[in-house]
Amino acid sequence: MGDLFKVIFGRYAGKLFLILGLGLIIYLFTFTGINPIPVFTLLVALSPIWVPLTLFHIFFERWQDYTGLKFQDNQGRVTLWIKPPQEVFKSPEAMESVFSQLYNSYSRDNLIQTYIDGKRPLTFSFELATVDGEVRFYANVPKVKVKNALESLLYANYPGIEIVELPVDYSAEVKNDLDKHDFMGFHFVKKDDEVLPIKTYIEFGHDRMPKEEEKFEPMAPLLEHLGKCKPHERIWIQWLCTPHVKQDFKNGFLEKKGTWEAAGKAKIKEMMAAERSSDPDNPATPSRLTQGERDTIAAIERNIGKYAYEVSIRAMYITLDKTKFDGDMIGPILRGMSQWDIIGRNGVGLKWRTDFDWNMISDPTGSKKKYYKKRELDFYKGRNWIDGDAKGHGDAPKVMSAEELASMYHIPGKSIITPSLSRVDAIRRNAPSNLPTGIPTNLWQ
Repeated sequence: MGDLFKVIFGRYAGKLFLILGLGLIIYLFTFTGINPIPVFTLLVALSPIWVPLTLFHIFFERWQDYTGLKFQDNQGRVTLWIKPPQEVFKSPEAMESVFSQLYNSYSRDNLIQTYIDGKRPLTFSFELATVDGEVRFYANVPKVKVKNALESLLYANYPGIEIVELPVDYSAEVKNDLDKHDFMGFHFVKKDDEVLPIKTYIEFGHDRMPKEEEKFEPMAPLLEHLGKCKPHERIWIQWLCTPHVKQDFKNGFLEKKGTWEAAGKAKIKEMMAAERSSDPDNPATPSRLTQGERDTIAAIERNIGKYAYEVSIRAMYITLDKTKFDGDMIGPILRGMSQWDIIGRNGVGLKWRTDFDWNMISDPTGSKKKYYKKRELDFYKGRNWIDGDAKGHGDAPKVMSAEELASMYHIPGKSIITPSLSRVDAIRRNAPSNLPTGIPTNLWQ
């Protein structure tokens, strides 16, 4: 009954509010003693001006959404199961190279490509998931434009890796049925200004190529926790990445907005201007920046000089048996994201979830929670994103450089000993290049 009411209300709500609004305007004119006829006459006379402008603003975004979705649908989607090799001797810089070369802004050459063809940057989804007791790496990408490029880049940067195209997406296992399953979704974003970098593999020392046993792997807590999932439990984590580009009319936006390079330079200028004199008798003598401030400025300069993506991070905890929901499995997911925090600079934190702090006040009937859960599962499967915080947009996508992204998602080495982490069964070697070819003719002579 409630769903039927929502359908009817959604269909006729606009017309109902329009009638009520007109009635209210007429009542106010009558109550104040103003004759409404001259006002309506003026509105009708000016309608050739305001009606097209109003309709343009109403339908502009909808048309952009339509053409953009059409362009994306024409590319298709495919889920790739990425099996790490037994031995990985590369730092996360190898994955940074993958993200950098995968970057494609799909620049529009003319307005036809923007407003008719719907050409725009495509979204990639890089994922961690537990499936059948295994911890697996996945990538869900456009099939036409990206699949072959991603495979080539992964094979080039990680010798021995194996990539399998799934005929059916792994997420299809979980049906959107809260009578059988139970699940909870979480949105993570950068905690502070997006130009302030998180802790990357460079701060972890991976750029110096330490020995495998000396590495501190920031992905280890998450991978270890995923490996503890019971047969009826699933944990899915996805990084939705869309190339970061400037906004202007040619690229399909009414409001002009530059990329984060300008914001990064402004932040550096602000930090430099915040210096205060260390000598009261000589105000012209500036104080020296602290080591932490110098490191932050260097990190900002380094990151804004690299390819960047608008990144949204979603995690889901799922129980196939709704009676076995274990809240203790949620905390390690949240704490695992803190591995990339630098106090005083930036980090990755929880900004929204499919639950409320005060359920009895915010959602006494539980209907909102059910709606959010079903929506999150559908959006996970569709690799789509909508801000859960509809008012403050605190969980809106934030810009991350390829370096930051690679620090959070990369192919780990043997320092990760999680037994359930799925790897290639054996070390694959290429045959020596100097092997003889053909059939010897003097074998029995």
